[in-house]
Amino acid sequence: MPSLTLSLARGALTSPFKRAGRPGATLPADRPRLPAAPIAPGPLAAYRRICGFAGTGPLPVTYPHVLGFPLAMRLMTGRRFPLPVTGLVHTWIEITAHRALNPTDSLELTVYADELTPHRRGTEVTVVTEARLAGEVVWESRSGYLSRHATRTGTTPAPSGDTPPLPAVAEWRLPAGLGRRYGAASGDRNPIHLYPLTARLFGFPRAIAHGMWTVARCLAETPQPHLIRTVRADFRAPVLLPGTVTYASDGAAFQLRGGDGDRIHLTGTTVRTSPEAARDGRS
Repeated sequence: MPSLTLSLARGALTSPFKRAGRPGATLPADRPRLPAAPIAPGPLAAYRRICGFAGTGPLPVTYPHVLGFPLAMRLMTGRRFPLPVTGLVHTWIEITAHRALNPTDSLELTVYADELTPHRRGTEVTVVTEARLAGEVVWESRSGYLSRHATRTGTTPAPSGDTPPLPAVAEWRLPAGLGRRYGAASGDRNPIHLYPLTARLFGFPRAIAHGMWTVARCLAETPQPHLIRTVRADFRAPVLLPGTVTYASDGAAFQLRGGDGDRIHLTGTTVRTSPEAARDGRS
């Protein structure tokens, strides 16, 4: 399977030949698959550290997405994928963990594109990742990726600008090299996350934090994150590096706000199982 670096290079070469919003565009039927294999302990340990998860215990609920991301990149950089991968923006993610997973589990991973949707700013594709254990789907995610282009109409309403602030819990100072550290742990070395120069090539004044890091870092801050069974997160605005952000939560809902408290970068909600159900292996 191509590495993420090779996939990004291929995407950069094929993107100029793709036109987002083309009438009659269809999604490929491809379903890239990664056979069941043990989870490498080194990258997992690095991921736990950079995101703030405990060094031992169940697999972080976001980690199967990291394992499946090379498959997603292979799909989205393929010739039959209708949108240019260069400039795709991760807009939201939904995760469902049907049970807690362990680092010793050998997960079989599958990725496919589910639907194309008109968006007020272009076209959005939904990419699904599934993790199976002994043939059973034990974890799945749905992610929205936006290809921005001129459009006359859009079916996706603009997010409300008056999201009520949640109680502040913690303030985090994010270093300039955060994107490089997370990229090394996750394998996602998209240039917009690495250096100011490479980020400016894509219209950002400085490197920006990975959206999946912001979600994982928020979930790691919650009590007993291994009890989380569903997550919905919407990426509202990029987090520039270096920078300061405020994590806020009322228990089920969470936000990541700018250091001044005004700009909302991320909103999300979680549903948790009980400790008793988790011990019994029930969702």
